[in-house]
Amino acid sequence: MSSHEVDAVVVGGGQAGLAMSEHLSDCGVPHVVLERDRIAQRWRTGRWDSLVANGPAWHDRFPGMEFPGLAPGAFPSKEQVADYFEAYAEKIAAPVRTGVEVTAVRRHEGRPGFRVETTDGPIDSRYVVAATGPFQRPVIPPIVPAGAGPEQIHSSAYRNPAQLPEGAVLVVGAGSSGVQIAEELRRSGRRVYLSVGPHERPPRSYRDRDFCWWLGVLGKWDAETPPAGAEHVTIAVSGARGGHTVDFRALAGLGIELVGMTASGEGGVLRFAPDLADHLARGDASYLALLDEADAYVTRNGLDLPEEPGARVLGPDPACVTDPIRELDLAAAGVTSIVWATGFAVDYGWLPSGALDERGRPVHRRGVSAEPGVYFLGLPWLARRGSSFIWGVWHDAKFVADHIATQRGYLRHGGVQSA
Repeated sequence: MSSHEVDAVVVGGGQAGLAMSEHLSDCGVPHVVLERDRIAQRWRTGRWDSLVANGPAWHDRFPGMEFPGLAPGAFPSKEQVADYFEAYAEKIAAPVRTGVEVTAVRRHEGRPGFRVETTDGPIDSRYVVAATGPFQRPVIPPIVPAGAGPEQIHSSAYRNPAQLPEGAVLVVGAGSSGVQIAEELRRSGRRVYLSVGPHERPPRSYRDRDFCWWLGVLGKWDAETPPAGAEHVTIAVSGARGGHTVDFRALAGLGIELVGMTASGEGGVLRFAPDLADHLARGDASYLALLDEADAYVTRNGLDLPEEPGARVLGPDPACVTDPIRELDLAAAGVTSIVWATGFAVDYGWLPSGALDERGRPVHRRGVSAEPGVYFLGLPWLARRGSSFIWGVWHDAKFVADHIATQRGYLRHGGVQSA
């Protein structure tokens, strides 16, 4: 295509990009959404086969549309989530162009706006919204050399147990992905080791209310910054098998061998930090603290919700906690594969350098970049704890769209033409 102009370019056609498109349309901002694959592609091909959403259908959705055919308390499958976003794009008539990748964004010289270079030709735009989300570059720590022993994959490349070679599996990471993958592997008959790091462990439900509800009424979704030292703490919660509370003692009872954080490796031997019991204790503390806050909320508001004393019964620590493994000879233990559920790094090398810090991370306030005209959306803690969730990104997008509309108003008043 030849170069053309539009007021705003939204990069990414997932939940963030669609939310942004809806609010830009509501504000009357001409825009285009560029998606290098298809709408919500990562939900279809960037997740394991049995994945379901970790939040119930009544909660993890946009305000303007429910999940068709699902009970409010059900957990949508990944295909249902992807179908939902495709249907939503049609509902709001989002101007999405699929199969178009953005390769560079450069500020114009001597006039406002940017030249957006794409695989389908350049676009001139006054505003650019990076709505590619946080799951951009899988992170695998350089602990086990590639090609040295077990097959290694990131959790984003895991699909099902049959994908892995026969033998035991080490899963590194105890957030939602690591826990669910480890449990699925164990239920398939595999011997599994699970490396556990810092985590929060909320109840799936308590006193007949889902944890998403509790975090809402207790104001925790609106927290603007994570607690000190907890910036990278994951939430261990699961919607699998109808939804259940993640209990590491129960996982050990299932036959999963819990170990501490994977610290180092040499000559086919991995060493684990002596922190397993501490991480479990801190996870228990976060779990019990939420129960305390929930009980206080019930009393304060006079709610008729059933008591649940059994939720506080944690049980004894298993042997793998009281006498933890500190070293593991992978070959001797029969470990033939490692699944690294160790998160992602962002990759914004295509944006102007003024939008990023020296480590390539976004510099912004509530999504408004330090580089005028550039915006971010869909990142964890962009504005609050709920920012990277489906419903949270919708509200963040409204703030960003309003900011863009306000800036357009100033420019029009000053006689500055559109892009």
